[in-house]
Amino acid sequence: MSKVILVLCDGLRYDTAVAGMGTLGHLVEAKLASLYKVTGELPSMSRPMYETIHTGLPVSEHGIFTNLIVRPSVKPNIFRSAREAGKSTAAAAYSWFSELYNRTPFDRIEDREVDDDSLNIQHGRFYTEDDYPDIELFATAAMLVRKFTPDYLLVHPMGMDYLGGKFGSDSREYRNHAIHQDVYIGTLLTELMERGYILLVSADHGMNVDGLHGGTTPEVREVPLFIIQPGIAGKGDRGATISQLQIAPTICKLLGIPVPETMKAAALV
Repeated sequence: MSKVILVLCDGLRYDTAVAGMGTLGHLVEAKLASLYKVTGELPSMSRPMYETIHTGLPVSEHGIFTNLIVRPSVKPNIFRSAREAGKSTAAAAYSWFSELYNRTPFDRIEDREVDDDSLNIQHGRFYTEDDYPDIELFATAAMLVRKFTPDYLLVHPMGMDYLGGKFGSDSREYRNHAIHQDVYIGTLLTELMERGYILLVSADHGMNVDGLHGGTTPEVREVPLFIIQPGIAGKGDRGATISQLQIAPTICKLLGIPVPETMKAAALV
């Protein structure tokens, strides 16, 4: 069955992605990719949305209401479901993902690099600083692909969130970094397609002009979802708004694994 990479660009607004990510935009125009507008769940904060994206559940059901709730996920999620189905998993991501899906609390030394088939994230490379360079994060992700060829890989760059929080979303720094992330994705795209990976690019939440998120307005809730499938034509800009709850069942279906009964939203494929 298919292998899947989810690039979760922390803090990437929908309109910023559409305006600045030219490589992905080209694929959409050429109908080699599909683009959806995603309405994010609430609150538009990171840790709650990491869990929502991976469980397909709103916060009232998975219980991670704020960034300050630090405990492992207790609901069926993509990593656990993939591992239980005999698939391999990996992540190049912020340490909060280790706390959600491997073990809590995060140990900066022991948990920084893990290769353990008994864990939900079997091959993990985790960082702890918000300004960790995205270019290094994408290189780490490429290393995981070349070394382990995981069936499911999470790639989680923090640059958009960091620069958005520092300068606001209506800033040269924030907009320019969307271009940089598009370049990093485009540089790896051919290799990933040749290796048979389906690529999804999305975000946990957006950002407002004050460099804040957590509320209910479109600029902090609306994020993109690009889907690129090697050898399969895309549908271009779908002009459709979907729920963030649809991402988890979509990834499970693409991986060819059972969709947990708790993931009730409709898959996109």
